[in-house]
Amino acid sequence: MTKSPKPKPLALPAPIDHERITDPGPIGGERDLDRTLRPQRLEEFVGQESLREQLRIAVEAAMQRGEPLDHILLHGPPGLGKTTLASILAAEMEVPIVQTSGPVLERAADLAGLLTNLDHRAVLFIDEIHRMNPVVEEYLYPAIEDFRLDIMIDRGPSARSVRIDLKRFTLIGATTRTGLLSAPLRGRFGLSARLDYYTTGELTQIIRRSAQILKVPIDAAGARELAARSRGTPRVGNRLLRRVRDYAETRAQGKITEEVARAGLKLLEVDARGLDDMDRRMLEAIVVKYGGGPVGLSTIAVVVGEEPGTLEDVYEPYLIQEGFLKRTARGREATDLAFTHLGLSPPDRGGAGGAGSAPGSPKEPEEGSEPPQKTLF
Repeated sequence: MTKSPKPKPLALPAPIDHERITDPGPIGGERDLDRTLRPQRLEEFVGQESLREQLRIAVEAAMQRGEPLDHILLHGPPGLGKTTLASILAAEMEVPIVQTSGPVLERAADLAGLLTNLDHRAVLFIDEIHRMNPVVEEYLYPAIEDFRLDIMIDRGPSARSVRIDLKRFTLIGATTRTGLLSAPLRGRFGLSARLDYYTTGELTQIIRRSAQILKVPIDAAGARELAARSRGTPRVGNRLLRRVRDYAETRAQGKITEEVARAGLKLLEVDARGLDDMDRRMLEAIVVKYGGGPVGLSTIAVVVGEEPGTLEDVYEPYLIQEGFLKRTARGREATDLAFTHLGLSPPDRGGAGGAGSAPGSPKEPEEGSEPPQKTLF
């Protein structure tokens, strides 16, 4: 009698990836679409007025002298246009650009392969330069200072150093965390520039330009509504535009008006201040569970189920910029605006109870309740 084969175990469904709609970093297959929407010249770049003028002067001077641009460090929160600016600078200089990232450069040979193949005056763009291997970074110093590489050949008694002369090039580094850059590397950049959050007016211009490229009908009020909830970040604004376009095409008449934008963003759980589910969970952790703080970042991370570094790099900057949070020597503390936004009465800071004596109770959501599921189109 033959044994019947054992039944195969049921395959578990793959977990659903609820990508954060307001994440300033690229998600999914956005990189190719981002390239389509990027401005190609400095005059097309909206915002960052002072930085744009500095870069325009640097480009004109370098072109007149026939020299490469000085090495440039671009820093600031993600999604503000560091990669875009690097590509624009290469285009303005009429030279090729080679793009890589710090984590990719694991060995000195990886760096040497890039540097030895650069054309004269070309741009080497290293994203997340703060994450570069320290050993590789040591090899980069003479390359950006003297345009040479010193490579060790062989090992032991027969080891010898070989010098390779490089063509003059421009290094553009991008980072969201300048504090993690070593002082020797930071000091070798001739120009260090910070990109700041964009105004609602600037984002409105960016969204209307993107809508024109994507052939999305949108009126001025609809563009302003999207811009106001874009967290000061063009990448977020373009993402909201695409999501609300889907809503407009399936639930409205295809055109994004103020009313359509509000309805679509409500479905996406992006509120009037641009806060999403994770932002509100952070504020609730501080306000509801810890009476407004101060509370340590690691504690907040445990409550919301996210890495402390992610909270610090991705979520906190906007909450601090908009006045919902402040950093103190003892940790993160919620402001009166955070209490009000969550439907709570602000605490009497002068009272004996401090932030923990805040009257009232949260309207929505209640403490301990499950956060609502996101709906993505």
